[in-house]
Amino acid sequence: MKSSFFTEEDFHVFQVDGLDARMASLKGLIRPKLELLGADLSAFLSTHLQQEMYFHVAKHARRTVNPPEDTWVAWSTNRRGYKALPHFQVGLNDQEVFVWFALIYECEHKSYFARQLLHHSDSAWEKIPTDFYLSEDHTKPGGTPIQDLSEEQITQRLERLQQVKKAEFLCGTLIPRSEAVTLSQTALISRVEDVFHATLPLYHLALQP
Repeated sequence: MKSSFFTEEDFHVFQVDGLDARMASLKGLIRPKLELLGADLSAFLSTHLQQEMYFHVAKHARRTVNPPEDTWVAWSTNRRGYKALPHFQVGLNDQEVFVWFALIYECEHKSYFARQLLHHSDSAWEKIPTDFYLSEDHTKPGGTPIQDLSEEQITQRLERLQQVKKAEFLCGTLIPRSEAVTLSQTALISRVEDVFHATLPLYHLALQP
């Protein structure tokens, strides 16, 4: 039987009390796995996007009191960072593994992307699986299933993304903890690749000319 990639021990990291203790557990248990995913999936994204994609593992360096409630690895075209760019990310909290295409609050492409997606909504959304999720806040766990959102609600989210500086857009999938701990490294990477491939049209829409 193949061993699972993420284990219950990994998820228990987010119950460790105190910043220093939790960071020590995170660095020892989870970060090496995120580094592995980063290197492996950089090749996949670079091939499909035909440009170099660099991975960035969250360091949580700005935290001085509160321990992190999640952690992740992100991929972008910039060797130095990802937050200001459309990017892809994989991470986990105590409830789930999340796999996102993301434009977060620092991204300068949000307004352009929102206009593009509103204009090309039919062709763009038809390529996104209906069991995917949308999120408007990368700091909160979970998301809303796309199939539960009306066309009007999606339009409202995109209009907010266009107008509100702190608005965010994340699209992808959530793998519940109970399922995530059963997935081997190969199975998990395959799931992530499927999500990234499905959201590539959104990534292309976010690229300003």
